[in-house]
Amino acid sequence: MDMDSASSVVLQALTQATSQDTAVLKPAEEQLRQWETQPGFYSVLLNIFNNHMLDVNVRWLAVLYFKNGIDRYWRRVAPHALSEEEKTSLRAGLITNFNEPVNQVTTQIAVLIAKVARLDCPRQWPELIPILLESVKGQDGLQQHRALLTFYHVTKTLASKRLAQDRRLFQDLASGIYSFACSLWSHHTDCFLQQIYARDEAAALSLLERTLLSLKVLRKLTVHGFQEPQQNMEVMGFLNAVFERLKQFLECCRQVGSESTCREKLEKTIILYTKVLLDFLEYHPCAFIPLIQRSLEFAVSYVFTPAGEGVAFERFIVQCMNLIKMILKNDAYKPAKNIDESKPESLEAHRIKTAFFTHPTLTEIGRRLVSHYFLLTEEELTMWEEDPESFAVEETGGDSWKYSLRPCTEVLFLDIFHNYGQTLTPVLLDMVQNLQGPTNVEDPVQLLMKDAVYNAVGLAAYDLFDNVDFGQWFKNQLLGELQVSHHSYKLIRRRVIWLIGQWISVKFKSDLRPLLYEVILSLMQDPDLVIFLPNSHLPVDDFEFRTEQFLPYLESIFGLLFQLLQQVTECDTKMQVLNVISCVIERVNIQIRPYVGCLVQYLPLLWKQSEEHNMLRCAILTTLIHLVQGLGAESKNLYPFLLPVIQLSTDVSQPPHVYLLEDGLELWLVTLENSPAITPELLRIFQNMSALLELSSENLRTCFQIVNAYIYLSATEFLQNYGESLCRSFCDLLKDITNEGQVQVLKVVEIALKVSPILGAHMFQPLLPAVFRGIVDGERYPVVMSTYLGIMGRVLLQNSSFFSSLLTQMASECNQEMDQLLGSVIEMWVDRMDNITQPERRKLSSLALLSLLPSDNSVIQDKFCGIINICVEALHDVMTEDSETGTFKDCMLMSHFEEPKLSDDEEPPTEQDKRKKLLALEDPVHSVSLQQFVYEKLKAQQALLGDQGFGVLMETVDTELVRQLQEFLQGL
Repeated sequence: MDMDSASSVVLQALTQATSQDTAVLKPAEEQLRQWETQPGFYSVLLNIFNNHMLDVNVRWLAVLYFKNGIDRYWRRVAPHALSEEEKTSLRAGLITNFNEPVNQVTTQIAVLIAKVARLDCPRQWPELIPILLESVKGQDGLQQHRALLTFYHVTKTLASKRLAQDRRLFQDLASGIYSFACSLWSHHTDCFLQQIYARDEAAALSLLERTLLSLKVLRKLTVHGFQEPQQNMEVMGFLNAVFERLKQFLECCRQVGSESTCREKLEKTIILYTKVLLDFLEYHPCAFIPLIQRSLEFAVSYVFTPAGEGVAFERFIVQCMNLIKMILKNDAYKPAKNIDESKPESLEAHRIKTAFFTHPTLTEIGRRLVSHYFLLTEEELTMWEEDPESFAVEETGGDSWKYSLRPCTEVLFLDIFHNYGQTLTPVLLDMVQNLQGPTNVEDPVQLLMKDAVYNAVGLAAYDLFDNVDFGQWFKNQLLGELQVSHHSYKLIRRRVIWLIGQWISVKFKSDLRPLLYEVILSLMQDPDLVIFLPNSHLPVDDFEFRTEQFLPYLESIFGLLFQLLQQVTECDTKMQVLNVISCVIERVNIQIRPYVGCLVQYLPLLWKQSEEHNMLRCAILTTLIHLVQGLGAESKNLYPFLLPVIQLSTDVSQPPHVYLLEDGLELWLVTLENSPAITPELLRIFQNMSALLELSSENLRTCFQIVNAYIYLSATEFLQNYGESLCRSFCDLLKDITNEGQVQVLKVVEIALKVSPILGAHMFQPLLPAVFRGIVDGERYPVVMSTYLGIMGRVLLQNSSFFSSLLTQMASECNQEMDQLLGSVIEMWVDRMDNITQPERRKLSSLALLSLLPSDNSVIQDKFCGIINICVEALHDVMTEDSETGTFKDCMLMSHFEEPKLSDDEEPPTEQDKRKKLLALEDPVHSVSLQQFVYEKLKAQQALLGDQGFGVLMETVDTELVRQLQEFLQGL
């Protein structure tokens, strides 16, 4: 690309690419895309974005194209890679000067240089760091800032490399520049503080930006630049200085006030200082041990004593709490159970922690957490009054809640309580005792305090198991509080129902549940509280749930839940309500049928309204799964809505499938399992399966279960419509699949042969030669071999003509005699019988091999001993002795189908379970007596060979086997 002529055309294309008119924009983008691989293109871009006279949007776009080109074409091995000559020129041009006037462009150029540095520094670009350091030392304010910004991005990028060789290079770099970085940070910090004390905020703000950048550099060097940082005096000196600097900057916050232009950047710098400590603790816990005492003193002082009043802002408090929490939870600071096996540094850290967390300190922290940080704020109470639903969503983990102070305080409380429960339990119980009895509804301070204390008792439920008789407390205190109807007391009513939800799975007597259900029913009619019930762990999803206790309240509670689902507007709230509805349906199963009419009518509308909310649609799918299971065969009435939902959720060409696929497949499966009969629409959905099998995702097992369900539902229609395409998909899958996946594929074939021996063998014929070869070759993996033998057993026993044609085909392919090949199959079958662990398959194998008798074929007679051996083994598996008559009977025989009698807690059989039972009645494994079959086949063989010939044949069998066989056959 000729530079002079190219510059104007590239500039024109970039200018057009900034246009809002797509007719101008699209051709320009296409032209630029074509130039990406042209030699000299990036040199032109460099000249354009370095020309400060040009339009800023054009220059910004030039930087962007250059940056993208680094990712695609900078590496030597990349297709259309840049030449070494051009790269050398570009590297030099990038660091010629640091005087970019526009901040946004500056940042992009700094990132761009860092990308090149990641690939080339220090080997191909040794001059980068020295030039940056020299520029940082300069007196020109703009140049100094730009160089410092670039220095930070380069340091950050190099620090992120994780290969051992790259880490060593970064450590070499860090040791070489650390002193300079420290002095730079110290200088900018001192200059900033001087301007703050002189009340020159404009000058201070400029210096604060440099302080922040130099601190960012130092953070990366300190955390990632040293393998054993505790041995470097400068590193440890800097970390100790962090505490003093933090105090100075916090004092600056007090001085400048909340309206200052510096305030936001000041807070950002303070947070960065805490990140230095947190990162160092995470990456170098042992090196941090000398800093534990000072860190705890600092954090506790600002968070739990008056020292923090007026200066500690929310994000800083969160960071201090995180520091305490990380020190508490760090495994490196915990001695081994056997003290003698503990590392010295672990013992030292434990000693420091134990010395710090004294009884008075823990008492003060515990009381302060509950009585100060757990209190609902004025802002939260206002939000509750003005928008209860939004407040309920935030309380259960809304986006802003996740990063707020409250969850952080609760986690810290739990961690401290878990580690020092012996000290804190009496403190918390004392706080509870002081609040016993009804609280004055006119005293908001006391109400807020009770809410906070009850919150603490709920959070620490597991740790308080041995110290609180929750049943007694519920009856004597909490039940009464739920009955106080004053509007102000809704604060306590809400907290009490949440508290019960926390304790329900920890310690709550079963006989109290009916009383609790009555309370819940009452609260669900309380407009102040009903919105909080879905996220209060309602007692329907725990181990102690008893259906019979819940049934008297089912209609009312379910009706009110449905009413709530219609009333709420927030997507998150609807999901929570649907979750509770799903739990109720799952728990009561078929008992839900009389009450779901309204829900069934409403769900299609909700599905339509939630088109833009995929997570809500996931919740609807989960509800539908439980609904179909509860309705059983009656779920067919839902098909007009249900089947299009399954169709959309499992169509990989539709974007929502990314969110809906897993639940959609589960819904598809339960729909099939509960379907009384195949319908054309249900059959048509299977068109989605081919693409799903191609994905080979973690949902493959469910896909196979769906295929099996179709076979059980209507094997003939299904295999006639989809057998060939399914077989092609399986052939593709088997080329690259694990042994477990191979077994899943083969099980489908086995089920098809079991349900429809003729059609199944015909449709999956292309797969059977591989099964045959696997048996003859002695497949190494037992589970795969067992499945091979199960498939071949079905073919031999239930479709003998097909077995003969398959044997003919394989003999031709293997260039062997048919008898010789049959002998190999029988021999391997006998040899690998131990691979088969399922009694059904073991019986099938013996029935299949016995079906070869009677025969005068010399090969079969030669293998007669092995066949008898398998039969006796199978007889041992399936025959049980009647203790009264002393005779044997086949325990696998099924003579008729009975609906099982179920207890209240047992799930009724699905339609598919019933189909399997009916199929079993026709299956030789369950309809043919092995004992009788063995007897008849031996009799037939005896008739064929005559007594003498049969006697000679029986002499080939071990005498002990003959004795056992005679014992099984006696009486026949």
